[in-house]
Amino acid sequence: MPSAEPLLDVTDLHFAYGVRPALRGATFSLRGGEIFGLLGPNGAGKTTAISCVSGRRRPASGEMKFRGRPFHPVDDAADRARIGLAPQEIALYEDLSARENLGFFAEMSGLDGSVRDAAVDRGIALAGLEDRARDRVKSFSGGMKRRLNLAAGDLHEPELLILDEPTAGVDPQSRNHLFEALARLRAEGRTLLYTTHYMEEAERLCDRIAIVDEGRVLAIGTAAELASGAGIPGANLEQVFLQLTGKRLRDDS
Repeated sequence: MPSAEPLLDVTDLHFAYGVRPALRGATFSLRGGEIFGLLGPNGAGKTTAISCVSGRRRPASGEMKFRGRPFHPVDDAADRARIGLAPQEIALYEDLSARENLGFFAEMSGLDGSVRDAAVDRGIALAGLEDRARDRVKSFSGGMKRRLNLAAGDLHEPELLILDEPTAGVDPQSRNHLFEALARLRAEGRTLLYTTHYMEEAERLCDRIAIVDEGRVLAIGTAAELASGAGIPGANLEQVFLQLTGKRLRDDS
């Protein structure tokens, strides 16, 4: 079960691309052992938020804490090591095999020897690629690459694993495998931060959901809590989203 204690606190985060604001005071908190969803259309600020959390971007202002202590992943390698990231863009080497990719990323995470080999074996199993482990990634389908992308982010078993739109462009079989893999990680007590613009994914996977639009977190809670808070008890997430934002989900950036 998720812990009552916060693992990550994000408070009043701001970021802009030039004159275009991407985050406008985003605030949310993750509990240990939960899958926490950031739900919103493309361009809502989800990817920017997780880029700040993972250390890929420096917030213009705001505060982050990890287990109650100041968290500065841009500047502190130890803070970055607490995070694993499966980015929206596929971050794999096409001319290397699945096993070679995982071996390289394991070494980049500071793993070596038998620890590295065990992590690679675990990653191959997590991705469901035992029969294709020695094949080059360029021969893989989009879904296979997505599954391997997830495994690469989890090699060092980070305290927080971040997944940015991990089912984008995948086939139904790979999507179901990803769902099952994430459910297994959660059952092991892992903490996951999951961004999506698919309502059914958020409802199926996430313990709690933050609805995000135009760089702001509009509401946080379970699906039932979000519906009650929006004044429409029993409504589904799409109805809640429309009630809170007044517009349908957008697929343009």
